[in-house]
Amino acid sequence: MENKLVEELNTISSKMLKSYETLNQIHEVDIATTPKTAVYSEDKLTLYRYDRETEASYKTPVLIVYALVNTYKMLDIQPDRSYIKNLLNAGLDVYLIDWGFPSKSDRFLSIDDYVNGYINNCVDFIRKKHRVEKINILSICQGGTLSVIYSSLYPNKIKNLVTHVTPIDFSTNDGLLFRWSKDMDFDKLVEGFDGIIPGDFLNQGFDMLKPMMKIQKQQTFTNSLDDKDKLLNFLRMEKWISESPDQAGECFRQFMKDLYQENKLIKGELEVGGKKVNLKNLSANLLNIYATEDHLVPPAATIPLNDYVGSKDKELYSFKGGHIGVFVGGKSQKELAPAVTAWLKKRD
Repeated sequence: MENKLVEELNTISSKMLKSYETLNQIHEVDIATTPKTAVYSEDKLTLYRYDRETEASYKTPVLIVYALVNTYKMLDIQPDRSYIKNLLNAGLDVYLIDWGFPSKSDRFLSIDDYVNGYINNCVDFIRKKHRVEKINILSICQGGTLSVIYSSLYPNKIKNLVTHVTPIDFSTNDGLLFRWSKDMDFDKLVEGFDGIIPGDFLNQGFDMLKPMMKIQKQQTFTNSLDDKDKLLNFLRMEKWISESPDQAGECFRQFMKDLYQENKLIKGELEVGGKKVNLKNLSANLLNIYATEDHLVPPAATIPLNDYVGSKDKELYSFKGGHIGVFVGGKSQKELAPAVTAWLKKRD
């Protein structure tokens, strides 16, 4: 018994020493390291073009439209788990919108500003740069919703549209976020935060959707302390989460009331910039990707898109995994990225 106790103490002591050595080796936690160049800016927005060592083998450039919540850096979390790097390696010419970090001066930005202003200006910049009539959009989550709205209003500018885990039909009760939003007073919420919704507040809400996640994170952290690679994997994800930007109150209010509560996009009642958004006007080739285990955007919110758009060429892609795993998991690198680039190649 005494020998076993001594053995266990030695093991713990050895692990603590190794953990200390591991932590001392980590001086910086880098994410989003794939080289890129800023080519256009407007207000807080920056449009990047990812650097290529060789000419792109695709004719049509791709614009990545990420959600306003969190940052695009999850798509390039580390070199061996980078969705963006996979797109580049396949031969795509990749542009990306970095929305930046809204401040009090941006509190009145609306969906109209993001769609008819920022996205449209970036699309026009790329069209002019490459001398093409239409470009491709590759969109993520809320960025997918904005891109669907955009592609419905500007069908003559978009050739192929790829949506990832994108909420479209907000009538579902499959996820807690969709249930909670039905009864919340978003006018009071925006007013209470003086027109700018803190990123930390939203992250707390996301944590409540899966309360056991905090305990799982602590276990993962503890189990990774003596392994530098595992610890860096953990810290990179935590750094990405910690950088969540605040949200422009007016856009947040519109998104939650018009979509989550009133489901206006599906009903054909959504107005953006004085124009009705008709999904039947969306004619771009469509690849609609959903995650089977997504607790943030359940499949029931994503799948219906294919039934409402006017696209003749439209496909639904089922990815076995969760909301984040679509981009950072090992399966994503081996399966999803190649599938997306192959789909685009056929339609280039």
